[in-house]
Parts: sequence; C-alpha cells; structure tokens
Amino acid sequence: MNEAAPPLQGGARALTAFALALGTFMQVLDSSIANVSIPTISGDLGVSPDQGTWVITSFAVANGVSVPLTGWLMQRYGVVRTFVFSLLAFTVASFLCGIAWSLPALVFFRVLQGAVSGPMIPGSQALLLSLFPPERKGAALAIWSMTTLVAPICGPIFGGYISDNWTWPWIFFINLPVGAFAGLVCWRFLAARETPTRKLPIDRVGLGLLVLWVGALQIFLDKGKDLDWFGSAFIVTLAILAAVSFAAWLIWELTEEHPIVDLSLFKSRSFSIGTLCLCLGYGVFFGNVVLLPLWLQTQLNYTATWAGLVSAPSGAVAILATILAGRLLARSDARLIAVASFVAFGLSYFMRARYTPDSSFGVLVAPLLVFGIGMGTFFISLVAISLADLTPAQIPAGSGLSNFLRITAGSFAVSITTTFWDRHEALHQSRLVEALTPYDPAMQQTLAQMQQHGLPQAQGFGLLLHTIVGQSYLMSALDYFWISGWLSLALIPLIFFTHRPAGAAPAAAGAD
Repeated sequence: MNEAAPPLQGGARALTAFALALGTFMQVLDSSIANVSIPTISGDLGVSPDQGTWVITSFAVANGVSVPLTGWLMQRYGVVRTFVFSLLAFTVASFLCGIAWSLPALVFFRVLQGAVSGPMIPGSQALLLSLFPPERKGAALAIWSMTTLVAPICGPIFGGYISDNWTWPWIFFINLPVGAFAGLVCWRFLAARETPTRKLPIDRVGLGLLVLWVGALQIFLDKGKDLDWFGSAFIVTLAILAAVSFAAWLIWELTEEHPIVDLSLFKSRSFSIGTLCLCLGYGVFFGNVVLLPLWLQTQLNYTATWAGLVSAPSGAVAILATILAGRLLARSDARLIAVASFVAFGLSYFMRARYTPDSSFGVLVAPLLVFGIGMGTFFISLVAISLADLTPAQIPAGSGLSNFLRITAGSFAVSITTTFWDRHEALHQSRLVEALTPYDPAMQQTLAQMQQHGLPQAQGFGLLLHTIVGQSYLMSALDYFWISGWLSLALIPLIFFTHRPAGAAPAAAGAD
C-alpha cells in the first residue's frame, strides 16, 4: 500500500473494515439469495422453473470467469480502484436486475452482475489484510471469514422471506444502500492508499480460452442433472469443449510471458495443498448446505423461511468461533485450527446421519451448532495457510485464484450432491418396494387396517408408496452425511504437509 499515507486507526479503521465486510457479504449473499426465489421469479415472468434456473447459471458462469482475472486487474489498475469499481458496478447491476422486464433481460443483467463481481471477494480480503498490523492479521481474516460463511446461510432466509412477503425484485434492491455505503466509505478512506500499478499486456488468447472452458464447465455443471448428464448430446459437447479448451489454456498459460492467471503460485507447497484442502473441504461443506434445506422443503414440508432458520443458529456459533480463532491465530499453529475445523465438520455430519423422518426442530439444529464451530475455524485457518508463503505482491493473485477454485469446487459439489441424492433414492426405493405387493401378508394386513379407518385400498397403497419414497430420500441423505464425515476426517493428514504459517497471516496485499 501507499507508505506516504498514515495508517488508519480507531474509528476510521473499524468503519472501513465494516464497509469491506459488507461488500463481501453482499456479493456472497447474492450468489445464494436468488436460489429459493426461482419459482417466484419464473411465475412472475411467465417462464418454467427450468428456464428460470438460468438466473443462477448466468451469474455463476460470469462470476467464475471474472474471479481469476483479479490478480491481473489489481496489478494493472490498483487494488483499491479495482475493488471500489467492482463494488459500485455490482450495485448498479443489482438495480438493473430488479427492474428486469423479461427473463432474457434478467439473465443479461445477471451476467453483467457476475462479471463485475469477480474482484469483490479477493479485493476485500486483500484490503482487510492491509488495514491491520502483522500481529492483528488474525482479526482481519476473522472479519473476512465471518462475512463469507454467514452470507450463504442468510441468503435462503432472506430470499424465502422476501419471496413470501414482498416481491422478488427486492432480493436485488436490498443491495443498493449497502453497495452505495460500502463503496463511498472504502473510497473515502482507502483512495490515498492505492497500491502501485504497472502496465501489463493483455493475454488475449489466455483470456479467450479461460472464458471458453470456464463457461462450458459451469453450464455443464448447472444443467447436467436436468438433462440427464451424458445422456444428452448438449452436455457431452460441453464436457468435450471444457476439457479441450482447459488443456489448451493450461499449456498456453504455462508458456506465456504475461499470463492472465499466474499459475506459478502453485510452486508454493503451502498454497497448493492449502488451496486443495480449502476446495475439497468447501465442496463437502457447500454440498451439505445445499442438501439439508432441499430435504427439509421437499420431504418434510418446511417452508423456505423455516428451512433457513434451521441453519441460522450455526451462523451465530460460527461468528463466535471465528472471533476466537482470529485471536488464536496470532499465537498458535494455523494447521491445528484447520484440524479442529475438519473434526467439527466430521462430527456434525456424523450427527446428521442419525436423523429420522420425525426429527424435531431441536434435533435438526443440534448438529448445526457443531457445524458452526467448523465454519468459524475453516476459512480463517485455510486462507492463512494457503497465502502464508506468498509475497505481498502475489497476495491479490493468490486470493483470486484460490477463491476461483473454491467457487468451482462449490459448483461441482452442488451437481454431485443433487445427482447422488436422486440416484441413491432410486436405489433405496427399489430395495424397499421389493416386498411392496398387494399379495404380501404384511402388506395385506396393513391395508386392511387402513380400510378399517375408512381409507380405500388404492389410496392406502399410494400412501405407503409415498412413505417409502420419503424414507428412500432420507436414507440417501444419511448416506451422503456419512460420506461427508469420513471425507472431512480424511483431509486432516494433508494439512501437515504444508508449512506452519509464520505469524497470523501473510503481509498486506499490494504493500511495497
């Protein structure tokens, strides 16, 4: 950062940190808040829910392409300028999404919103690190981590409430005061602390290949389940296009003098292994974040709001855990904090594997309280580990690349989770219905008892089949929870192949 400007202290630093956190919160929130509102948006715009999912896909594709460009943009234009422009452009794009008059218009504005939002998360992370002295880097990472992990929980709650009580454009309009406030505060206090810039040539070939393979991959992941994966020629074409263009991009970037994405960062063992653990752990984490409310809404008849409230207590625990982890980071080994996060995640998943169809609200919430401990220690420790060996000038590029890979891992996780859940439900159902015939003695006795209570045989048979379907989905979910638990524990040994971070966190991003 600019050494001529005096360091921020007291209220100015606190206000700036709050504004940076709000910017992160707004961007992460917007990536999940629209998910529960798709039926409402589709009905209002006169399209099918399948068509409405392009509201999610378009944002994911554009955001996936723009995130890895963060390092190049910040070296070319400066960290502060890039972040503030991204924040204000995101706010304007949110307004345009809110006034969209048709699905094509909304999808176009969501592409714009995703494209300009790429630098927001890496930028806020880099700037928060620059605000605090080395001994307080843990506090900076704690602030960033809290907003990153609480926003996905708040998204379904806010989205469900707005859809149930207001109109869908408000899921975008709520960004306007937040974005304006955060952008003005950040520019007011950080403009004089702009990082050095240098003219860099644009790697047009690398950029074009990046857009091609990331776009094909994101559409492949978002639409694969709906189109029966490789049973669709369209999906097969996307898979081939993504694989070939990725291979070409990788070869080009490794030989280009000024690559659009700096892959040399992977020479750092801590960055490589830390990012791997971050992506795999986040994939398991995000898959469970998606599956639980989906099961509650489709099988237990929870509303979107109440499904979100089941997860809400974990957010409160996560905030407290993050504050504690931020203080511990300065005087303890970040690798031990990462181990604690994976243990908490694993325990939470194993507790979920004991759910039953009649689990009470309290029983559903209990594993999520343990989950909150994992959330509160996961991001802060893995980010500290992955960025610890990078130079100050490499921090923006490293942050952008690790966040891009994390987001991509989340996309993979959603596709794998929903496909696994549906296919294992079919497997369990086929086994359960083997004895479900009108000629089975136990079945005849059950149907007779239903008839005694005034339920015709055909309706009784249908009710039993409905119960079996619900039980099959539960058993599939329990399988997924068990697998998640063991995967979380399996990642622990990898942590100790990284270097122990020296101090709380890496030096300030972009500092001289």
